[in-house]
Amino acid sequence: MPEMPEVQGLVEFLRGAMTGTTVTKVSVAAIAALKTYDPAVNALEGAEITGVERRGKFVVAVARSTDQSLYLVFHLAKAGWLRWYDHLPQTVIRPGKTPIALRVALSTGAGFDLTEAGTKKSSAVHVVRDTGDVPGIARLGPDPLDASFTRATLAALLSGRRTQIKGVLRDQSVVAGIGNAYSDEILHAAKMSPYALAATLTDDEIDTLFAAMSATLTEAVTAVTGKPPAELKDAKRRGMHVHGRRGEACPVCGDTVRSVFFADNSLEYCATCQTGGKILADRRLSRLLK
Repeated sequence: MPEMPEVQGLVEFLRGAMTGTTVTKVSVAAIAALKTYDPAVNALEGAEITGVERRGKFVVAVARSTDQSLYLVFHLAKAGWLRWYDHLPQTVIRPGKTPIALRVALSTGAGFDLTEAGTKKSSAVHVVRDTGDVPGIARLGPDPLDASFTRATLAALLSGRRTQIKGVLRDQSVVAGIGNAYSDEILHAAKMSPYALAATLTDDEIDTLFAAMSATLTEAVTAVTGKPPAELKDAKRRGMHVHGRRGEACPVCGDTVRSVFFADNSLEYCATCQTGGKILADRRLSRLLK
């Protein structure tokens, strides 16, 4: 799933490529991906793109028509991505016969497809007059790379939450933009068990977690800055120390990276670095073995 750093890299690319262009055509190939109907998606046609922003894991393209401001908002979910073309293909997209969910053509001849692999379709596209009308954006917690997000902000978010820290970091209503991959990376950098309860963290542990979060996300954003969409996924993989590296050696201590599998995903961690050598039980609703 694209997370904050890759989405930020995508936003920066699109901002440079799209700002000042006009939308000439919008084609919906997967009607289930379109979550709004008023305004209609073709209301974007003829509108000028004035900017591209990120809200958590959402991409927001800001458009201005003759009489209103509109926002094309999309979330790439688990298996979605954006395919950019300097010269948009003229082939007709056939609903149900392609991984393409949405195609946007621009006045420069460029454009993009939103695609989604697999059978479980969960990408979401919205056309709205106010980004607050997108439920996922309305529920977002603070952005951890915003200048206003301080150590005190994190401490307040963790206070009283008797929830495993892995789940807290992934909860978009608590902290916006972090998902499965970067929560693994942040906790590895902080040398913290994914099963530690948020409310029980000491002041020193919160200090360490805040520093790990800031450094991990900043480094990841730096790694993808300036890269086109086609290279962002590989840049993400290269930067991972534990996530997606089950069976490999931890780059810090050399121990084997281990996984815990759940219904739809897994977490990766290093027992030596994060759990005092204890192995996490590999079963649903597992907890730290005692």
